[in-house]
Amino acid sequence: MSENTLCPRAIPGEKVTRGNITYLSIHEDSRSQLRSAVTVWLIPCLYTGVFLVGLPANGLALWVLATRVEKLTSTVFLMNLAAADLLLVLVLPFKISYYFLGNHWPFGEAMCRITTAFFYGNMYCSVLLLTCISVDRYMAAVHPFFSRSSRSPGVAACTCISIWLVAAIFTVPLTLWQQAYPLDKANITLCHDALPRHEEAEYYYYYFVCLIAFGFLLPFVVMLFSHCSVLWILWGSGERYMYAIKLTALVLLSVMMFYTPSNILLLVHYSSSCSRLHGHLYLSYMVTLALSSINSCVDPFLYYYVSQDFRDKVRQGIFSHSKQTLTSLKTSKDTPLGRAPTHSPWCEALAPLSSTASACSRAEV
Repeated sequence: MSENTLCPRAIPGEKVTRGNITYLSIHEDSRSQLRSAVTVWLIPCLYTGVFLVGLPANGLALWVLATRVEKLTSTVFLMNLAAADLLLVLVLPFKISYYFLGNHWPFGEAMCRITTAFFYGNMYCSVLLLTCISVDRYMAAVHPFFSRSSRSPGVAACTCISIWLVAAIFTVPLTLWQQAYPLDKANITLCHDALPRHEEAEYYYYYFVCLIAFGFLLPFVVMLFSHCSVLWILWGSGERYMYAIKLTALVLLSVMMFYTPSNILLLVHYSSSCSRLHGHLYLSYMVTLALSSINSCVDPFLYYYVSQDFRDKVRQGIFSHSKQTLTSLKTSKDTPLGRAPTHSPWCEALAPLSSTASACSRAEV
């Protein structure tokens, strides 16, 4: 790899030891990018927006799903998705401080490892949970009779536990390897932005290739197949499902928009053509990584708040002091979500999508 090449995932550096302290020495072009307005202002501003929107959106959604909605199969997946998105949002203040301080990490090595692991772990955990939700809806729509016997809250809970374990395994290497290095001839400490060149080539190559393959590419193929199959079924069912078609397409589009760019740059980084790429790949990757975190504050609006009845329950929980009995989402003229348990698995799987559930219920009356 050329000495001047800026790898998109991390800047390659050389270890320099002075006294008992090991510094990283990086190329001057890399230093200039660390000081750029994109790194110091744009990226932390993006993370700040995600934090301000994602924290209340996911926090309220998780509270409503956990306390005021019947524990259906779909509800279990959505609760875990809200939890994963919420955990990702909660580590963003550390990254925001880091970038606003000019790429300086004052929180120590242990916190750098934890923050990096939580960020990547919860991001790919969300991808896996989105995959499960798409498969759940595929089974309910395309194989409804088999779905009646195979779908249950218990199975969903076991699946979610497995996903959390897989996500934890994904992040183990990030907690074992040093992530924070003081920058040579500068009074700052970098966190995960610059790593020793030999570690980049020997260790992280295999780690990130596996992460891309099993954390994004394979789940994305499954999501693409599941959503397209559901869209095909809905399209053949008539105009009453038009809103459901649009919303399902929007869900798939959001995954493509927010997760694909950063993972493509990771693939470019570990391709043979990386040695011929110079200039702005690092900044491009950091921006796309920040954009991928936006999905954590988009999910609540695509999966929960799209339902008028869900929004009503949020308002009731905030403004009403009276105790309410644990129930499923109530049936209403516009959003008959609560009817899902007494109808087909298809209705129950799409319960969070208000207009879809309405069309489903009307179709079965």
